Amino acid sequence: MTTATWHNVILAESNKCEIVEGNKYFPPDAIKSEYFKESSTHTSCPWKGVASYYTIVVEGKENKDAAWYYPKAKDAAKNIEGYISFWRGVQVSD
Repeated sequence: MTTATWHNVILAESNKCEIVEGNKYFPPDAIKSEYFKESSTHTSCPWKGVASYYTIVVEGKENKDAAWYYPKAKDAAKNIEGYISFWRGVQVSD
């Protein structure tokens, strides 16, 4: 089971993660949505597409843009379309 945690709170867990460029992407149904707040941030990857971000909120603490996903991934990255990955201090472990 792969788990994503921040401030000792489990944000996501799954046995069905995809790995792309060393990042583990969790299926959308694996996240605990109460900790995720939509962000207006977007970035672009030439082969994956436009990424959208979530700010993580745990017990009043915010981790801005700590999770990202590709809502409409390009063909080369269709396997991670809608899947969520983490950075900025979020611990991802097996």
